[in-house]
Amino acid sequence: MKFRSLIYTLLIFTLESASAQAETAQHQTGLITLKITSPDSSRHLNGYIWYPTHQQTGAQSAHGNAVWENISVIPNAQPIDGKLPLFIFSHGMFGNARNQAWLASALSQSGYFVAAINHPGTSTFLRDADDRRQLWKRPQDISRTIDYIIEHPIFAEQVDKNRIFMAGHSLGGFTAVLLAGGRYDPDKIATHCVQFPQDFICRIVKEWRIAKTAEDQSKMSQDLSDSRIAGFAVFDLGGTQSFSTESLSKIERPLLVIGAKANYANINLDGESRALVAALPAQSKRYLEPEGLSHFDFLGVCRDQALDILKAEDPEDVFVCENGGDARREKHQMLTQAVLDFFENL
Repeated sequence: MKFRSLIYTLLIFTLESASAQAETAQHQTGLITLKITSPDSSRHLNGYIWYPTHQQTGAQSAHGNAVWENISVIPNAQPIDGKLPLFIFSHGMFGNARNQAWLASALSQSGYFVAAINHPGTSTFLRDADDRRQLWKRPQDISRTIDYIIEHPIFAEQVDKNRIFMAGHSLGGFTAVLLAGGRYDPDKIATHCVQFPQDFICRIVKEWRIAKTAEDQSKMSQDLSDSRIAGFAVFDLGGTQSFSTESLSKIERPLLVIGAKANYANINLDGESRALVAALPAQSKRYLEPEGLSHFDFLGVCRDQALDILKAEDPEDVFVCENGGDARREKHQMLTQAVLDFFENL
């Protein structure tokens, strides 16, 4: 009962503070593309960097299309002076680096240096089955991105290495927990999937052939944490059942976990976000379960014509834009303020 009361208390606080969000934006959003090459050409990473700028001219629309609303950016703008906290996003299954551009824009306007990359194998246009199988490379992608930014001759001067944060949505949330210290447990997930073979995570493990060989099991269950990341946001993750309970109980860095109760993605909150929070140490977590929030509210705002386009061209994906207009925009304001409140106090 106390746990449920805590959820509601945090939610009320977040909703009240959301009304003040418009006052927090102090800058415009600059944009540059991000390209990180692999020495052996096996896993190049591409994405974006958003950052605060005082520049007022040259604004362009970006990251949108006929379905998704754009955000406003100023390409190659002069960044503001000073060291900025670094915030990195990990997208969900078959998502991409643009998925949380709405939040990247809000964070950059509040003084953050923000980055996101496309994970090979599990992104919108990069679906190679062999890359997909190697899920241990997802957290390594994030660590490589941190390496690149803090060692870059220009970016290194703009980033506060003591304030590096990350957020992940869905499979990106799974990635965030690995980076926080969660360890994949092949035996635990195998036992779980014997009992519940239709669970979404069990179907993914089977179809993607995750950790099916001794070599892959060793790579998946290794310590993939990155001690440079000071705090995490986990947005309606999947895959909690695959983490060892012991490893979750030892995570000390702060995690903001947000679960989505309006579920269009076959994600069972009891087995996912709620189970994760129950396994974490009390001092390292904050949990929110906003009423009406869906798994796909962490994506961008849908245009007025989005539902008609999806019904005609991709009817199986219509659900990503259910209540995806003004209602989602309001939820974005609440989510933005929750993230800002959490990380500003770390």
